[in-house]
Amino acid sequence: MAAWNELLNETKASGSTHDVLRRKYLAKLAKHTRRNTIIYYSGWLQKPDLQSEGGVQLGISDADKNGFMSAVHKMDRSKGLDLILHTPGGDMAATESIVDYLRAMFGKDIRAFVPQLAMSGGTIIALSCREIIMGKGSSIGPIDPQFGNIAAANLLQEFELARTEIAKDPSAALLWQPILQQVPPGFISHCRNAMTWSEEMADRFLRENMFSRDLDADESIERIIRHLTDSSSTKHHGRHISVSEAEEIFGDKVKSLEADQRLQDLVLTVHHCAMITMQATGCYKIIENDKGRSFMQVVSMQIIPQPIAR
Repeated sequence: MAAWNELLNETKASGSTHDVLRRKYLAKLAKHTRRNTIIYYSGWLQKPDLQSEGGVQLGISDADKNGFMSAVHKMDRSKGLDLILHTPGGDMAATESIVDYLRAMFGKDIRAFVPQLAMSGGTIIALSCREIIMGKGSSIGPIDPQFGNIAAANLLQEFELARTEIAKDPSAALLWQPILQQVPPGFISHCRNAMTWSEEMADRFLRENMFSRDLDADESIERIIRHLTDSSSTKHHGRHISVSEAEEIFGDKVKSLEADQRLQDLVLTVHHCAMITMQATGCYKIIENDKGRSFMQVVSMQIIPQPIAR
């Protein structure tokens, strides 16, 4: 007979009904592919208001590194890694650190699956993989840096426009002055550095893995980075780049999820299970492997009693 504390620990490890179902299909997916599998999910779509609360990070953060380290622990790394991404992006430094860690663990044998959305930093993580698998409902996004709601590229474009107009007509300075006064000292340089960092990071990741064996790597990488960072083509940081557009940008490095019906069914089932978990529980971030090892960030859910009509 198991002791009380042993049963208690086993109950906690088993998780809720949502955890049991999600882990069941995650294990089935790994059995089908014969590869290690980790899901990295954010609940930013279900819980957008949490971002304003202190200590809650819906985007990529340094805290996520602990989750990946826990998920990778005891894995047979010779089997490679399938990384299922659903994230709005986040901190650039944390993104780079997580990619460097996963590459140190699995080398080049990492595939990125995007069932729905892997935006900004999520796209950068996908760029570090050997290939990206997307379906008809999948999207990646631009990788130009953001400062709050301000796009670094747009700010730089506006600054250059102001400089050009003032140089042509000094009286235009009166029109631009209220706008330029809102820009803190050093912020323009900060934006330029962030843009350079994002482009160099993407270049390094693409060069070291996805295009490491391509003879025309320089041309391909330049085209991809230009497409993902040039606001004249992306128009907006939140723009969704579909699988068809991604295939035009990346060529055969982007694979269709629909090409393997069984794989598609399993990936989308895991995706739906993760989304249901976010919707029905206080969980707002999941990093979990196919062996059931989880790193979940949860907020308490308060039930407000409703008055009874008499």
